[in-house]
Amino acid sequence: VFSIVGKGLKLNTAADVQEFVDTIRQMDNLEVIKLSGNTIGVEAGQALGEALKTKTHLKVTLLSDIFTGRLLSEIPLALKALCDAFEQVDLLELDLSDNAFGPAGAQPLIDFLSNTKTLQTLRLNNNGLGLGGGAMIAQALQANADNAKAENRPSSLRTIICGRNRLEDGSSKALARAFSSHGTLEVVRMPQNGIRPDGIRTIVEGLRDCKNLRHLDLQDNTFTVKGSKALAAALPSWPNLEILNVSDCLLSKKGGAYVFSALERGENKQLKELLAQYNEIRADAVEILAAAIKSHLNLLEKLELNGNMFEEDHQVVEILRDALATWDHEDALDDLDEMEDVDSEEESEEEEEEEEEPELVKEAEEAEAKEPTKDEKLD
Repeated sequence: VFSIVGKGLKLNTAADVQEFVDTIRQMDNLEVIKLSGNTIGVEAGQALGEALKTKTHLKVTLLSDIFTGRLLSEIPLALKALCDAFEQVDLLELDLSDNAFGPAGAQPLIDFLSNTKTLQTLRLNNNGLGLGGGAMIAQALQANADNAKAENRPSSLRTIICGRNRLEDGSSKALARAFSSHGTLEVVRMPQNGIRPDGIRTIVEGLRDCKNLRHLDLQDNTFTVKGSKALAAALPSWPNLEILNVSDCLLSKKGGAYVFSALERGENKQLKELLAQYNEIRADAVEILAAAIKSHLNLLEKLELNGNMFEEDHQVVEILRDALATWDHEDALDDLDEMEDVDSEEESEEEEEEEEEPELVKEAEEAEAKEPTKDEKLD
């Protein structure tokens, strides 16, 4: 392991990294390199890349937060130098999270992601990819799957973490195709991406081909009834699902009932964590969930329902606790201390299948910061 994590070093030139390059060259069996929490310029990145090309045992590269204060014109060049090195080794994990490089930073990843035969875990969290960057990553992953198929070998990819990237609906079709092509995926985490119901439906339908899915995190995107129905239809495809996070997703009254009814079918018996806070879920849906727990969800040890639309002293809460107690999981339920009142006016026609997303969703999305422009410094 080679690590300079969190040292806050400003590495601009080859001379700045010469000491590290010498150390890396001497480590014949280097498997893990951790550069996170420093800032790497073009020349320094190129020097490090040259040193890493010879490290045939390299498996894990942790490169989160390595471009703070860099110009957007610098980042692709430094990143390309590193990615070119990764093409020479059998990398298992790449973490580039917390580098706000936007679509320009996706471009240097394309060759590596298209051609790697060994990568299992890809972490691209909080990169500001946007629609364009998301589509580029999706196309590279699709090319990778196509290459694997042509060579008659399974995909190596198991985990994709791609949250806080403003992917929205525009890249959902390309991502769904890529997910479907990588049927080996076990972990897909895409929280806080501003994805709306049509995009959610598309992505979930693509994931139906990932039969070994264990962890799905779509927190803080917008489902409504449309997305919830798609999720409900997909749940039976994932018999090994252990963690489902759909908190802050506006499942809605009917949507919550659809999802919990799907769980009641008993085809997700491995579920250990169900996170569904702040979703406008009502008591009748929770009663369905209680039945599902009592009949099938004996492994459920974490259940989050805070912020939904039933009172914390509603009788359904007792029914729910009793269901959890069947499996000695009385403590699984979170504190219900921020429950919302049911507004009679909201009961009206809000549950129509093709309902419009609320204005607050649109306002929140419009308020998101614009992607930084070229040569704008990153904080």
